[in-house]
Amino acid sequence: METQNTTTSNGVNNSHTKDNAAKIVFGDPVLCAQFLKGYTDIPLFNEIKPEDIENVSSHFLPLFQESRDSDTVNKIRIGDSEIYLIALIEHQSENDFDMSFRILRYIVFIWTDYAAQQEKLHKGITKSKAFLYPPILPVVYYEGTSTWSAPLNFKDRVFLNNVLGDYIPSFNYLVVPLNKYSKQDLIEKNDELSLIFLINQLQNSSEFHALKDIPKEYTEHLTENTPDYLLKIIGKVIAVLLHKLNIPDEEVYEVTDQITRRKFSMMFDNFQAYDVQETRRVSREEGRLEGRIEGERAGRIEGEQLHLIKLVIKKIEKQCSAAQISEILEEPLDIIQQIYDIALCQAPDYNADKILKELNSKTVS
Repeated sequence: METQNTTTSNGVNNSHTKDNAAKIVFGDPVLCAQFLKGYTDIPLFNEIKPEDIENVSSHFLPLFQESRDSDTVNKIRIGDSEIYLIALIEHQSENDFDMSFRILRYIVFIWTDYAAQQEKLHKGITKSKAFLYPPILPVVYYEGTSTWSAPLNFKDRVFLNNVLGDYIPSFNYLVVPLNKYSKQDLIEKNDELSLIFLINQLQNSSEFHALKDIPKEYTEHLTENTPDYLLKIIGKVIAVLLHKLNIPDEEVYEVTDQITRRKFSMMFDNFQAYDVQETRRVSREEGRLEGRIEGERAGRIEGEQLHLIKLVIKKIEKQCSAAQISEILEEPLDIIQQIYDIALCQAPDYNADKILKELNSKTVS
């Protein structure tokens, strides 16, 4: 089977930013090796090396017939054997209770393809007693904030499994929840993937400053030991994660630039924590509030003016002079005089609204 490792290009065109970041992680052999060694608790992977991992997603994903551009398939060599790793990426806050069935379809597709490839090499080999299918490890990398509670065994999704359990496919998938790991847990892993996971755990931009107290030894280790190509990948992944938090482009560039220049310890210092979309929303709300207050104020003033004009009209109808009206209403004579003069021009058909309109036009001019 001809495969191609698409380490750095995977996920670039994926519109779902969280999926995008995770696909880049699992598509890179170094980061994938760190994940298998540090997060699966499977002793078989303790000595795994990046060169043992080959990304074969481009071959399998079209066969899965699902819109799951984020999922990855890696072929892992352990001695003389091969293991297939299916990494399914879930970032929803809700569980996917049909996950086991989706994985079952993936497994069948991979085994069907494997058998076809072996038949091309050795006709009839799949019917022989010696033929064995490669093991497949299905891993769900879960970025949600709630607890994953969907059944881990496919058999639990089939009714009458307590009676016919021996005849129902039975397998577990492994869930690795990001929220299981504390900040200190990740720091102790002391590798590039832990930095990505630290940032991926952030729920908003203001939490970025909480990373300033990361031990100096941690950032120094990354500065001294991370290869250049991996720095670019980390920068790309972190850019995706920061865009997820609606960080402005210039801030994202500042952080990723410090990563690629090996300035890990500085990237938390000058970060201006704000959410550009939230800032715009607040500004719009403040603008609307200010406009509403201004409108209410203008309406209140106009209502008071209209009331005063109506009082003046009543006094004019009683043959009161402007001076008398000013004294009775306890209002400045210059204001009453303006209303009085305009009203007299309308006599005897007084219209308070027209008087107010003319009064305001004279004030503006």
